[in-house]
Amino acid sequence: MPAFLGTAIVSITLALVFYTIGTWAERIQKVLKLWHIVFFCLGLCADTLGTTLMSQIAAANGSSMYTGGSSSDILHAITGLLAIILMAVHAIWAIWTYWKGNEKAKANFSKFSVFVWAFWLIPYVGGIFLGAGA
Repeated sequence: MPAFLGTAIVSITLALVFYTIGTWAERIQKVLKLWHIVFFCLGLCADTLGTTLMSQIAAANGSSMYTGGSSSDILHAITGLLAIILMAVHAIWAIWTYWKGNEKAKANFSKFSVFVWAFWLIPYVGGIFLGAGA
């Protein structure tokens, strides 16, 4: 196992746990709460760390979307980057909604949360299949 691969896997799995808890707790409770935002941010940080480590491992092995990686590797890299961007936008919007939004905005926030969570699953599941095929 390459150096830091275990750390990257644990980090990305923690991102799944944190983001799932934050998203579905907010959806079930039907209102955005501060602790949900904490879990969104923990998920974002864990995913960013795991993705950064995975990218460094891939680069050390001579694989990069810029150096002729396979089409599935390129798609995985693009969806992963988009997922992190969506998670960051989601976290910023959550913070803004919590402090500035009205009760209706807080109650409707979960629709976007579930979309971001579902989109994030695409590179997560894709990474599992890509890793299993390596």
